[in-house]
Amino acid sequence: MRRLMLLRHAKSSWSDDTLPDHERPLNKRGKRTAPMVGRRLRSHDLVPELIVSSTAKRARATAEAVAEAAGVSSPLEFRDELYLASAGELLLQAQSFPDPISTAMLVAHNPGMEDLVRILSGRVEAFPTAALGVFAIEIDTWQELDPGATIRVEHLWRPRELE
Repeated sequence: MRRLMLLRHAKSSWSDDTLPDHERPLNKRGKRTAPMVGRRLRSHDLVPELIVSSTAKRARATAEAVAEAAGVSSPLEFRDELYLASAGELLLQAQSFPDPISTAMLVAHNPGMEDLVRILSGRVEAFPTAALGVFAIEIDTWQELDPGATIRVEHLWRPRELE
């Protein structure tokens, strides 16, 4: 069994309209919410062994805050391919995780994240900033990750549920 966590980056700032989208930082609410996600993971014994994040500034900051609050000991990975990735690309990235890892997290963006949540859960779910989906997947290797696998939604937390 593998556990895949999908985390949409926390709320970002639009205060500087001269910044390219990739460079937008977290806003005050995002800086408060991201560590709450990490604390929730720790309190439920769901600390990921691997966190792979988009290279966007807001996603990086989210991943770093979550990792610190959750007590993640392994280094984070940042991949350009996750920036505004489609559900298909997100799935490909997860399929590339090393097999010794059983619990991993992707930190990325909508609409790809929400689409992947729908594909894995079979349900249309709102996936706002800082939303976290936790999926238990009956596979032996990450390469076997496929929507046809036996997948159970363990948790679907939205920021308002973390406060």
